[in-house]
Amino acid sequence: MPGVKRNKELVFVGRLVSDKGVDLLLQAVANLKALDLSPKLTLIGRGEEEEALRQQAKTLDIDAQVAFVGPKVGDELVTLLNQHHILVVPSRWHEPFGVVALEGIACGCVVVGSEGGGLKDAIGKCGETFPNGDVEALTQMLHHLLTHPDQLEHYRTHAQQHLARHQKTEVAKAYLNVLEEARR
Repeated sequence: MPGVKRNKELVFVGRLVSDKGVDLLLQAVANLKALDLSPKLTLIGRGEEEEALRQQAKTLDIDAQVAFVGPKVGDELVTLLNQHHILVVPSRWHEPFGVVALEGIACGCVVVGSEGGGLKDAIGKCGETFPNGDVEALTQMLHHLLTHPDQLEHYRTHAQQHLARHQKTEVAKAYLNVLEEARR
């Protein structure tokens, strides 16, 4: 969305449950604050851990940096993603794929996500991955990207080609190729 100003740093989209690792992201934001960086974080979603996460943000003294905006869909979600530089997907478990990463990339976000499971494939060359549950590695990646904005542009240059590989027709062709190879 060329008319939307990209002036926010970090965003998370998903259920606010323990498997999604939002607590790790909050700890990383607190670690960044200790390194004299105070990025704003937008949390999009709702879930059973929301109150505990709100309390964690207060305990870590980053509650002024964190906005809990609830669930968003459609144009409202697209606009919010277009306002952010980095989508963070800090899942503790091995995500089967991670469509949210593709949605973020399509909206111009660079994605930082857990490397286990299918997220690494969903992110491709459009971001970085870190070992699941490793808050220090997450902190270091975010610090690097926030202090080297030229790196964000580098990752964005891969978006169009990466997204093209995930169009329905391309995915169907890939499945057909696998089936054809198996038949041989």
